[in-house]
Amino acid sequence: MSTVIPLQAPGTNLTYLHRCGADGVFVVDPNDAATVLRALQQHDLSLAAILATHHHWDHVAGVADLQAQTGCRFIGVDRALVPAPDRIAAHGSVLTIGDATIHVIATPGHTRNSVCYYVPAQGDESPVVYTGDTLFVGGCGRLLEGDAAVMWQSLQKLAALPDATLVCCGHDYTLENYEFAATIDPGNRRFQERLTEVCKALEYGRLTVPSTIAQERTTNVFLLADTPSLKDALGMAAAPPEEVFAELRRRKDLFG
Repeated sequence: MSTVIPLQAPGTNLTYLHRCGADGVFVVDPNDAATVLRALQQHDLSLAAILATHHHWDHVAGVADLQAQTGCRFIGVDRALVPAPDRIAAHGSVLTIGDATIHVIATPGHTRNSVCYYVPAQGDESPVVYTGDTLFVGGCGRLLEGDAAVMWQSLQKLAALPDATLVCCGHDYTLENYEFAATIDPGNRRFQERLTEVCKALEYGRLTVPSTIAQERTTNVFLLADTPSLKDALGMAAAPPEEVFAELRRRKDLFG
């Protein structure tokens, strides 16, 4: 059984179970308790903890019901949530859940207190990062409580993780993200190849997650804001990456 079990929640939301023992898991961003409980029963697993990457309702809507059903602890970012977290995920803190070690990375931008959860490699398993609405496959979150410079710095923290790190994001916006990238730089072969791969995956009913940090670093248009080719495509050759990123985010907000 894989360490990571992606769950397609209602809408575009993605929730994840992460194995942290022989029959234990923690869940990240539970949008819907029923979806999680079905998966636990299907795989004969017990829930050890709930983790939330940020406070938006579509990422925590299942918390209260899961706690009522399982009694597990809730680790989140905002004490104003109902129910309130049992522990706040502070930047630089290290969580131990079962046999999993989880590093908290502050990634403000989408919200002021967004975090990502990085789980280093164990044995033959790849490292994993749960990115919520900060980094998507091929994209990034809207700037709702931060500016472009703040979000750019948050994305750089994630881009610095090991190449093999699996990127598990909070929504499946992958097709739209690569359709957008192809309009920004139509001559970019990697964008076109990824768009073809994503279309095939969706045609066969497969999820487009996870990707890897290596893949995001080379094909995510937002992570390429510091590259000469993308700056040239935007007519911003002399602009700093924060300004290029801001322009990309502005265009994406208007896309589609």
